[in-house]
Amino acid sequence: MTRSLLLISLLSILFFSACNSNKKTEGPIWHTKKMAVENAVHNELMAIEKQQGWTLLFDGETLTGWHLYNKPDATQQSAWEVREGTIFCNATDETKVFGDLVTDKEYENYELVFDWQMALRGNGGVFINVQETPEFAATYTTGPEYQLLEPAHSDTKTPLKRPGCLWGVAPQRNTVEAKPVGQWNTTKIIQQNGQIEFYLNGILTAKEDLTSEEWRRKVAQSGFAENPNYAKAAKGKIALQNWYFEARFRNMKIREL
Repeated sequence: MTRSLLLISLLSILFFSACNSNKKTEGPIWHTKKMAVENAVHNELMAIEKQQGWTLLFDGETLTGWHLYNKPDATQQSAWEVREGTIFCNATDETKVFGDLVTDKEYENYELVFDWQMALRGNGGVFINVQETPEFAATYTTGPEYQLLEPAHSDTKTPLKRPGCLWGVAPQRNTVEAKPVGQWNTTKIIQQNGQIEFYLNGILTAKEDLTSEEWRRKVAQSGFAENPNYAKAAKGKIALQNWYFEARFRNMKIREL
């Protein structure tokens, strides 16, 4: 009788161990952002995010959906590459083709979220409403810029160049510092019917109506005053700037409104 009970117990243990082993091989479903963060899950969407209409702009493995501005055939030879699950700007490699990385698709009304970090004293940006034609040599010719800046950079002392501001046109709406080298920042950009909002680590840093007289006045008083094509469109491509500093991006997702 004792041997029978022992045998049953051993079989039960083996059965439950096998069940647990099978469960571990199944991919986890991250139901909350907290769970995803705690388990270091990146470049994936939660089930609820998919239901809300979010899509990934970066799959964590390829640059599918992106190309080099005005040089699509040179994308693979550019400074932009996938490294350790991030879009990496290998800006210090002078053998690479220089240029900004832009989305294949244009966007008009949307919410964009992504994580980023810069090299020490790094400077960069993300442009919206970019018009890609040979007529415009650079992304900043047409696209307003969300400033990316590592805290040790001297531009942190210049109001129109601080992180999260609308570069060159409007200072931070609320004061906030970017996280230093090696730490991740989170950016959110919302655009709807020409009205834009920038956020850095949860803090509102810019809010403008690109169709308003006030906006046109600010542009007229800025360094873009003599650029007739700057910020004229409320629809366009999204661009990541190569400004001679290494940069990383991950968890890039967008939801069209």
